[in-house]
Amino acid sequence: MATCSRIPFAFLVALLLLLSSSSTASAEEEAVLTLDAGNFSEVVAAHQFIVVEFYAPWCGHCKQLAPEYEKAASILSKHDPPVVLAKVDASDEKNKDLSGKYDVQGFPTIKILRSQGDNAQEYNGPRDADGIVEYLKKQVGPASVEIRSVEDATDLIGDKGVVVVGVFPAFGGSEYDNFMAVAEEMRNDYDFLHTLDGSILPRGDKAVKGPAVRLFKPFDELYADSQVFDKDTLEKFIEVSGFPTVVTFDTNPTNHKYLLKYFENDGTKAMLFLSFDDDRIEAFKSQFHEAAKQYGEKNISFLIGDVTDAQGAFQYFGLKESEVPLLFIQASTAKYIKPTVEPDQILPWLKEYSDGTLLPHVKSDPIPVVNDQPVNVVVADNLNDVVFNSGKNVLLEFYAPWCGHCQKLAPILDEVAVSLQNDEDVIIAKMDATTNDIPPDFAVEGYPTMYFYSSAGNLLSYEGGRTAEEIINFIKKNKGSKPGEGAVGDDAAETDAMEEQELALESVKDEL
Repeated sequence: MATCSRIPFAFLVALLLLLSSSSTASAEEEAVLTLDAGNFSEVVAAHQFIVVEFYAPWCGHCKQLAPEYEKAASILSKHDPPVVLAKVDASDEKNKDLSGKYDVQGFPTIKILRSQGDNAQEYNGPRDADGIVEYLKKQVGPASVEIRSVEDATDLIGDKGVVVVGVFPAFGGSEYDNFMAVAEEMRNDYDFLHTLDGSILPRGDKAVKGPAVRLFKPFDELYADSQVFDKDTLEKFIEVSGFPTVVTFDTNPTNHKYLLKYFENDGTKAMLFLSFDDDRIEAFKSQFHEAAKQYGEKNISFLIGDVTDAQGAFQYFGLKESEVPLLFIQASTAKYIKPTVEPDQILPWLKEYSDGTLLPHVKSDPIPVVNDQPVNVVVADNLNDVVFNSGKNVLLEFYAPWCGHCQKLAPILDEVAVSLQNDEDVIIAKMDATTNDIPPDFAVEGYPTMYFYSSAGNLLSYEGGRTAEEIINFIKKNKGSKPGEGAVGDDAAETDAMEEQELALESVKDEL
């Protein structure tokens, strides 16, 4: 059934970063190969390394990417060895199987295919031409690069990103092999180096002989060491040590990949939004970092954001700019807000959350003063009263004002409501899911989504057709009975039971 999809916030952030990238490139002679189901396998099989964009011609974000992708393809075609960029129209029916094979969930999706297509990886790099070029140059080379001098280490480690360095007494053995395997698997997200001489590294113990791993980072304690080479443990070390204790939400491109990972994480999120020009910024940062150290191990991740750069987050979460400095917690089933927070209030407030004494915040439109339309308007603040506590049979639609499918459904629900208006035990209602928090009782993955809550206390997802007749029949079939009445079919069942009892008594009498 057609629905309008809800957009995850991580996708909105990615979109924001894409739209903020430069798009001044002029189209040159097409350097991007055009693939389809007919030539895809042949072309991919001819390349050890090829990059494929799955796009749709009508997709605005694909159009935004196109000149950058083309410019990058032109530059990379002159690289030694050349790097091939290609594209597939994933909206074309003949390419449907390709989209399924590479798990294309949205547009544009970019895949890096290695070893004649046997190894497919998600492209997680920049969306501007220069960024694409630099990212893919690293990808096409070895997963880890050997460094032999202080100059090598200084040039390649730098201070702008996470770099993982393996130090070994010799380039061989299980530790070295595991390091190289992890480097291959994680090369999309991190730079890897290896060396025989730990003394050339810019930070940390110069006497390290290895085997050891030293992770360099431009945040927190600047480096971290490990001597465990089990693959799973090494990957976990890199993921944890290579992620900031507190993520920064601003326009600095260096922070973008951490920002995306932050919002992709399903755990509880603590966010502090304020103006980075605030005179108390250092006090806020100090207290917030201390909170992250104390509560980060409780599956809470921390972010500090400049209110000027975080407008998308404010809109998505329903926050008010007038309430900054604002401390906000997004848990799996609830939200918590501390407006106009002071630096010395951060730790006590997080302790209240940890202790379970905070009251959740609910984003809600105002409760309507009058509900005189056929379909009642429900908001988060009165949903329990209207749906769960009214004792009525309630059909509730979750909709988005911009959703075309919802707009088509609106007059049909009006017709349903008018048809059932004489049944005082039935309520037809709707809630704007973009301006009201959705309770955890309801799974809303797209719009419109409809649920029916009967007066008997049964919550059902409506999966039927979208005609007035089908909806009305569903309500009549599933609604609860009035007090003192049995549900449909109960009278017949009771009569059958009484007849069975009478027959049983007659049988006993006959035996006596």
